[in-house]
Amino acid sequence: MINEPPARPSPFSKIDRRTLFRGSLLGAGLAAMPATVGAATLRGFGYGVASGEPGADRVLLWTRYEAKQDVTLRWEVSKSADFAVITAGGNGTAAPDRDWCVKATATGLDPDSWYYFRFIAPDGEISCVGRTRTLPLGKADKFRMAVVGCSNKGFGWFNAYAHIAEVDQTDLVLHTGDYFYEYGPNTYPADAQAVSGRDITPLQETIALADYRARYASYRSDADLQRLHQLFPMIHVPDDHESANDSYAGGAENHQSETEGSWDVRKRAAIRANHEWMPVSDEPWAAYEIGDLATLFRLETRLTARSKPFDLGDIVKRGGRDPAKILAALEAFRDDEWRDPSRTLMGEVQEEWLVEGLRASRSAGKVWQVLLQQVVMSSLKTSPDIAKGITDAVPAYIRDRIMAGVLTSTAGLPFNMDAWDGYPAARERLLKAAQEADANLIVLAGDSHNGWASELDNLGEVAGVEFAGHSVTSPGAETYLGWIKPVDFAAQSVANNAQLKWADTGQRGYMAVELTPTRATSEYRFLQTVRRRTTALASSTRISSAAGSHKLDIG
Repeated sequence: MINEPPARPSPFSKIDRRTLFRGSLLGAGLAAMPATVGAATLRGFGYGVASGEPGADRVLLWTRYEAKQDVTLRWEVSKSADFAVITAGGNGTAAPDRDWCVKATATGLDPDSWYYFRFIAPDGEISCVGRTRTLPLGKADKFRMAVVGCSNKGFGWFNAYAHIAEVDQTDLVLHTGDYFYEYGPNTYPADAQAVSGRDITPLQETIALADYRARYASYRSDADLQRLHQLFPMIHVPDDHESANDSYAGGAENHQSETEGSWDVRKRAAIRANHEWMPVSDEPWAAYEIGDLATLFRLETRLTARSKPFDLGDIVKRGGRDPAKILAALEAFRDDEWRDPSRTLMGEVQEEWLVEGLRASRSAGKVWQVLLQQVVMSSLKTSPDIAKGITDAVPAYIRDRIMAGVLTSTAGLPFNMDAWDGYPAARERLLKAAQEADANLIVLAGDSHNGWASELDNLGEVAGVEFAGHSVTSPGAETYLGWIKPVDFAAQSVANNAQLKWADTGQRGYMAVELTPTRATSEYRFLQTVRRRTTALASSTRISSAAGSHKLDIG
C-alpha cells in the first residue's frame, strides 16, 4: 500500500489518508497556487521538489532555490511526514551556475520503502514535503509504473499527471520523453489550436542554454506536473523535443546551423539544462533492478550515437512524378540503404552494454527485461485504405504525404523513419540479443502520440511485446486524418501490420503498467479531454502478457 502522502500539521483530530491526499493539506503551497504561474514570480522554493534514479538503498532528490547569492541548503529524509526521525541528510548548494537547481543522492535507505524528504534554507524556509520510494530487493510480488510522454503544454492541461496523483496507484513514474517542446509561439500549436491559459516562455524557440532553462521553468510552473514530481520518483528519458525535432547525434530536422549556430553547442545546452532541471543522473543510460521481478533498462537513442534519420520524401523525389519510378526508387532504397548495418540508434558501446545486461538479468533469475526508451519498435506500415475518402479539402501537402505513405507500404516499407523502423538492422541486433538471452522482453515507447500494443518478432521467431503509449496532450492521428474515424484508422492499422494487435489513435492519457512474477499488464487510460482541467476518464483498455509467452491478451 502506498503510504500517506505528505501533509502539514492539521488542527483536525481525525482525517483519513484520502482526505489528506485530495485536500489542501498535501503541499499546501501547491494546492493554493494557480494552475499556471509566471516563471518570474517563482522565487525561493517556487518549483517544488522532485526525486528520481531510485535504487534499493538510494534515491536522487531535487529542488530549485533562487536567491541573490550562493546558498547552502539542508536536505532531510524521513519515514514519517513529521520528520521526527531523520533517516538521511546532507547539504547542497544552490548557485546560478546550475540555474539554482540542487541535486543530492540519499543513501543508506531501506529497500521497497516510501520516504518523505524536504529541503531547508538558511533562513528557515522549508520546501514542500516530497514523497519518494526505493526499489525492492529480493522477492517482489508486484511493481506498478505510470508511463507518460509527449506533454505539449500549449495543446492542453496535464490531466494525465493529475489523474496519476489522484488515484495514487504507482510506485514509479516513467517518462518516455518530449517532456516539453522547443518551438516558439504559433508553432505546434498554432495560435488557433492553443488552449487559453497554457502560455509558455521564452517567447521564442529554445536554442541557447538560457532558453532551455526558461522552458523547463515554464513547464514546471504547472501545478499538476509539480504535484506529480512531489509524490513519485521519476525516471526520464529525453526524446527529441527536449533538444530539437527529429534530433540525432549530428543535427536535427528543427535545427538550421546557418541561422541558429552550432548544433553541438545547442545539444550541449539542451543536455545541461536537462541535467539541471530533472531528477536524473548524468549517465546517458542506466539499469535499475526491481528485486527479483525485473531489470529496467533506460536507453538513450537520440543524441549520443543516432544516425541521421532517412527522409522518405527525398527517396520519393528520386522518382519524379511518375508513380512507377517512385515505386522503383523506394524498392531500391528498401534493398540497400535502409538495411545498412552501420546505422544505429544506440551506438556500439550502448548496444554491447544492453546485450550483457539482458544476459545478466536472466542469469540472475529476473522475470522481466523492460526497455524504457523513446520511439516505437514495432514495424508499422501505412494501410492502403488510408487514402479512401480523402477530398480536395485536405491540404495538398497532407495528400502528398498520404499518397507517399501508400507507395512506401506497397514497396514493403514502414512510414516512420524516425522510429526503430528507420534502423532495421539495429532493431534486429537488439531483438536477437533478447532472444539469445531468453529474455521476457517488454518494450515501453512513446513519441507517436497514439497507443499501440504489439507482439515483436525477429527472423520469424517471437521476441517480446511492446506497450507504446499515447500522449499526455500532443495531438494524435485524429488531428491529421480527419476524413477517417479514429476507430476505423486503428482497425486498418491492426489489419495491415502483423505485429500490431491493438491500437487507439484518437485519445490522450497514460499507461498504468503492472509487473508480477507471472504477468505484465498495461492499462491504457484515456482522459475525457485535455482542453479543460479534469481527471475524468473516458475509458480504459487492459492488455497483458503472460511471462514466457511473448503474446498479448487484450481485454
